[in-house]
Amino acid sequence: MTLPVFLGEDLTPPLESLSVGDSACLGGAEGRHAASVRRIGAGEWVDVVDGCGLRVTCEVSGSDKSSLSLVVREITQEDAPSPEVILVQALAKGGRDEAAVEICTEIGIDRVIPWASQRAIVQWKGPKAEKGRAKWEGVARAAAKQSRRAFVPVVEGVKDSRELASWLASLTDEAGVAFVCHEEATDSLGAALARVQESRADGALPARIALIVGPEGGIGVEETAQLVDAGACTIGLGDNVLRSSTAGAVALTLIRAAAGAY
Repeated sequence: MTLPVFLGEDLTPPLESLSVGDSACLGGAEGRHAASVRRIGAGEWVDVVDGCGLRVTCEVSGSDKSSLSLVVREITQEDAPSPEVILVQALAKGGRDEAAVEICTEIGIDRVIPWASQRAIVQWKGPKAEKGRAKWEGVARAAAKQSRRAFVPVVEGVKDSRELASWLASLTDEAGVAFVCHEEATDSLGAALARVQESRADGALPARIALIVGPEGGIGVEETAQLVDAGACTIGLGDNVLRSSTAGAVALTLIRAAAGAY
């Protein structure tokens, strides 16, 4: 059985300074949640992570209403997933964008870029942009803990289509690839991944892959052309049209399978 995971921002002493056998205290919001909500007590074990691959396995030596006392039993620095997969998720109504961030984090996305596409009904303007980014970040943190991950995806600032195209051009110039999930695409993701692997001497996938998912209304013709001109390829995900909340999860699963993760 996997151990419950908590983030170590409020761990004393700091997570990165610990050695096996050291004592530590998990306080703050994570400590209160562990002690009061999860009711974790002496004799149980937990993992404390830094969100960047460091996992410290601890035995609980005591607890109160707001903290856990811990003894370090094991320290592991996990390797980052390969390839790095970046979800470019269009803002969507009804919380479907947040649902996409949640499930993709559970599957294993590495980075998230909110996209203010032209057809998106939801818009992040001014202070709302940082508020929205922070909300997505909270979703990613919670999903990473639920799925027992030592890595928490970074949620970047929102990009409009012009900014996204510029970013894609840099990605593809650096030998990365980008796929636009599009209902009118004639090429499947599986076929596109196979071609990419065949074109490389080592037969592996590129180090960085971007998945671009549009809003519920789809991606417009001009906007699609802008992304393709920047180096992206349009791909389909089967005969059925998927929602904005599920397309990224399906594509990510196929990529991780192609990379040998499953």
